[in-house]
Amino acid sequence: QVQLVESGGGLVQPGGSLRLSCAASGSIFNIYAMGWYRQSPGKQREWVATSATGGVRRYTDSVKGRFTISRDNAQNTVYLQMNRLVLEDTAVYYCMIIDRGTTYWGQGTQVTVSS
Repeated sequence: QVQLVESGGGLVQPGGSLRLSCAASGSIFNIYAMGWYRQSPGKQREWVATSATGGVRRYTDSVKGRFTISRDNAQNTVYLQMNRLVLEDTAVYYCMIIDRGTTYWGQGTQVTVSS
């Protein structure tokens, strides 16, 4: 059993910043990738960023230059630093990990960008 616990969501004004955290625990063997997805009302869940083993980081185009993904392998934790937030970033953000070929998801944390 693997559990992912997210934190750090909230309400922020346009141009502001938030930092999301996601800690994985349980029967973890060797995490290959950690990442973030998001889902806005009425839309499908979309990929945001991924950090894979070896330090490879990838971002969806709309967040490049504004979001930074990082991870603490010793703590099985992944972070998403979100800067210069815009209204379109409003969504429920979900963290994910891939361990031994299985994808696990967090419960989601709400990020609302509003003036």
